[in-house]
Amino acid sequence: MTLFRTLDETSPGDGRIALGIEYHGGNYFGWQRLSHGPSVQGRLEQALSRVAAGPVRVLCSGRTDSGVHASRQIVHFEAPAARSEKAWVMGTNANLPDDISVRWARRMPDDFHARFSARARRYRYLIANQAVPPALDSTRVYWHRWPLDVESMHQAAQVLPGEHDFSGYRAAGCQSRTPWRHVHFVEVRRFGPVVVVDIQANAFLLHMVRNIVGVLLSIGDGRQPIAWARQVLEEGDRTRSAATAPPHGLHFVDVRYPDYELPEEPLGPMLLYHTGEWTGDRPLPEDAWHRRSTPPLQSAETLDVE
Repeated sequence: MTLFRTLDETSPGDGRIALGIEYHGGNYFGWQRLSHGPSVQGRLEQALSRVAAGPVRVLCSGRTDSGVHASRQIVHFEAPAARSEKAWVMGTNANLPDDISVRWARRMPDDFHARFSARARRYRYLIANQAVPPALDSTRVYWHRWPLDVESMHQAAQVLPGEHDFSGYRAAGCQSRTPWRHVHFVEVRRFGPVVVVDIQANAFLLHMVRNIVGVLLSIGDGRQPIAWARQVLEEGDRTRSAATAPPHGLHFVDVRYPDYELPEEPLGPMLLYHTGEWTGDRPLPEDAWHRRSTPPLQSAETLDVE
């Protein structure tokens, strides 16, 4: 597979541009532009505006919360000036801090929307399961010192795929109009000391992945039985669930757009490139976008974050 086409193969001009973005979320108050603190959106828009010599506003595929990372965040914007794809990539990166990077740019048809055209989002939560805390990757993985039974965690997670009311895994401050979401798959795997919770759905509720991870951690270290994941799902009572896992282990790794061609990339984060999986390798389920679990269209300022 080819990661990038040659950046000079472009159709310069204005129009709708999509970008693939990666970032380390540790220095930001989340994706969304804020007046009281740094945000990924704010930094990206400042850099793009310098390249365009005019104001640029971007829309993303899914907002991430404070401290959460992304290896494949997709955004789009209306270009106020004609620039090549190479200029959008190289020029924007020259004006960004080291913890945000534009990986590629593509000119898109006018009906493409980074959020509302998406049919699936995918997250990976990384856990360093070892006796001592990691030093080099301490801001990208969550350290859990007690041994984890990965088989039990994976078995417990298999009650989650399908369309369900995820109130039991939903943060109290979630503003979504519906608690229903359609989870495509959940996998828990071990790579040496690193345990990975890999989950894809049509969309997510506020802190849904981190709350799922919190439950699976309690099962994996023996504090709760395997059946507890189903109990939390069926009871729908967040107050009877586990603590929310910290944000720094969470990575937004993929967005799926079946009707649009975007660059293929190794599925991140980079710590997991060795697994050999690329974005879009797995086919979407035929019922990947259910009516009941499809979030109603909302403004970009009120969308839930993970």
